[in-house]
Amino acid sequence: MHAVSVNIARPRSNPWKSAAKTGIDKRPVTGPVAVSAPDSPSGSGAGGDFIGDREHHGGPAQAVYAYASEDYGFFSELLGRDLGPGRFGENLTTEGVDLNSLVLGQRIRVGPSVVLEATGPRIPCGTFRGWMDVPGWLKTFTAEERPGTYFAVAEAGEIRAGDAITVLGEPGHGVTVARFFRAYMRDREELRRIAEPPGLPEYTKQELAEALNPAP
Repeated sequence: MHAVSVNIARPRSNPWKSAAKTGIDKRPVTGPVAVSAPDSPSGSGAGGDFIGDREHHGGPAQAVYAYASEDYGFFSELLGRDLGPGRFGENLTTEGVDLNSLVLGQRIRVGPSVVLEATGPRIPCGTFRGWMDVPGWLKTFTAEERPGTYFAVAEAGEIRAGDAITVLGEPGHGVTVARFFRAYMRDREELRRIAEPPGLPEYTKQELAEALNPAP
């Protein structure tokens, strides 16, 4: 299990959303990247990264987004496209880690110093749809249940391509990233059941509360 690449955004115009710029165009970088809890409520946890829509992205619970090369392989075959690191806007591309099966609150160590804590799945948005330029993309992405995982930064440090990844202890509530994604996108009753187990991280409880009781 290791980091295939660490990816940082090149800001570009965003014709698909009200935000003028987007940070979805992330590219692999060489050398180490500093990872820490964001300095601002809407910032990125990856040093040098850019977030365009700060109302809906970034912050402590979405400090780092990771996507697995195995899931890229699946979508590459499905779409007949060569999809590589950073294409889905992730900061960290992994190999050998089933990110979607991580339990919310579960931690992974990347390299010698950084520890990340799984906070939830990526919820696809209009920018992602426009960026991919695939008819019916959001429906396809949702149906395949390979959303990738957002992380909070539990221990700061530096990461780089090639760093070993270790999956640490699993919380007992059993709510995985994929299960949360499926419930959030398709099944409100399941979403209510997910909110019941004790031991869910506070950021997950907050997101569930907002999803189940949206503001008027």
